[in-house]
Amino acid sequence: MMMIPRRNHGFDLLGEMFSDPFFTEGESKVMRTDIKEKKDKYLIDIDLPGYEKENIKLEVEDGYLLVHATMNSDKEEKEEGKYVRKERYVGSCSRSFYVGDDVKSEDIKASFKNGTLKIEVPKKEEKEKIAEKKYIPIDGE
Repeated sequence: MMMIPRRNHGFDLLGEMFSDPFFTEGESKVMRTDIKEKKDKYLIDIDLPGYEKENIKLEVEDGYLLVHATMNSDKEEKEEGKYVRKERYVGSCSRSFYVGDDVKSEDIKASFKNGTLKIEVPKKEEKEKIAEKKYIPIDGE
């Protein structure tokens, strides 16, 4: 029989498990994203709380939409003391989404309001390449 120590605030097996660094490591760096498909476009919503519009960059490269966001730590605290816990993320993060080779930068619309980046990507018809039949010659009589 295994004994599990009881804590003053009770025991929550799932809470303990998901507070493990395995589940929380890098959590703040992830751009939480929703993608919705409509008839003629895709709508992408990315949560970027605390970021400034000027620190978010979008570009299209080789058929991928690249989203870069940077949060600076310019605001130095002048008060003395040490952090007991620090969870707010400082640095840069990025994500990429395949949008197709036919989508260009000028086709994409983006807006940023209340910490949410909203992106509209039009659907483009993939040009099917019709393969020409090529027969392999057979040697012999």
